[in-house]
Amino acid sequence: MTTLTIMPSATSVAVSEGDSLLAAMLANGAAVAHKCDGQASCGQCHLFVLDGRKGLSRSTREENAILDTMVGVSSKSRLACQCTILGTEDVTVEVLSFV
Repeated sequence: MTTLTIMPSATSVAVSEGDSLLAAMLANGAAVAHKCDGQASCGQCHLFVLDGRKGLSRSTREENAILDTMVGVSSKSRLACQCTILGTEDVTVEVLSFV
């Protein structure tokens, strides 16, 4: 099991390898905006990966295309709907309030 820490609430939960980051966060009560049902078309689930980037799947062209159209993107940016937990290391993410 991987530990997922969700900031700014500092909530830590156990998640399984293969889980979608968005699904894991929603299943554990995190308030994550989303409206495209995980299709990488709305960008609302934009968050920052603060720690454990190697514990998540690599970003895809589709994800990068959406991030390229958004304001406030950094090298830590990911779309929660496009990340899969790899189970190799613990992950810390920050849910963004400006999305």
